[in-house]
Amino acid sequence: MASKAETQGGLMETVKTVFWALVIAGVFRTLFFQPFWIPSSSMKDTLLIGDFLFVNKMAYGYSAVSCPFSICPISGRILAGEPELGDVVVFRHPVAGSDYVKRVMGKPGDKIQVRDGVVFINGVEARQEPAGVFEEEFEKQGPIGGFPRCKNRGVGLGGICEKDRYLETLPNGVRHSILDIGESPLDNTKVYTVPEGHFFFMGDNRDNSTDSRVPQTAGGVGFVPFENLIGRVDRVIFSSAGRSMFYFWTWRPDRFFKAIN
Repeated sequence: MASKAETQGGLMETVKTVFWALVIAGVFRTLFFQPFWIPSSSMKDTLLIGDFLFVNKMAYGYSAVSCPFSICPISGRILAGEPELGDVVVFRHPVAGSDYVKRVMGKPGDKIQVRDGVVFINGVEARQEPAGVFEEEFEKQGPIGGFPRCKNRGVGLGGICEKDRYLETLPNGVRHSILDIGESPLDNTKVYTVPEGHFFFMGDNRDNSTDSRVPQTAGGVGFVPFENLIGRVDRVIFSSAGRSMFYFWTWRPDRFFKAIN
């Protein structure tokens, strides 16, 4: 039978093990990866409501770090690179401070304009090719319980909601899918010149995204400064279409570990 001292010693070892495990997990999360749950439909069909992913915080350098227990080996921000056109990025809204996820469509100095739903970057057209129809059930989605917007308006509950799908090719060759519902006030815009140190973002669900096309004074994203970038999205880890991740019958196994384009 173990002595009282041995029992106490074993308990202390367990406590220390748990303590350092939490410290390591905290440092790992702070420096390298951050979990993110997709709450909105602005990035369909690249990202769906209920997708769970880890954000690669190393992609663009370290964010300003406040590490647990003051044990970080570094502090401040180290620049490892900057986003490229087509990167899917999580960032903090410059005004609201909440986390957003959108696609980089303009870098510092770029001129961006949308004409008849087509994006032009420095005068070069981001070509769109028809890629069929995106279909989903017209029902409440995710914890918020919002309904999707459909091109075939008037769909009843449980019906098939449709959007036109296109493959968009950016000037640097990156190709990704976008969705279109119909004519929208944001299908034709002025020319935006991206300021130094800032980036221009758009959602892939073009008619359902309040992004850099909308100024911050009107509740939009506007231009996003580099220091607000959290990291790049490379892969979906897990996905659930239900109101809770514990509703296993709503899981989407085909999206587990899916790479993001």
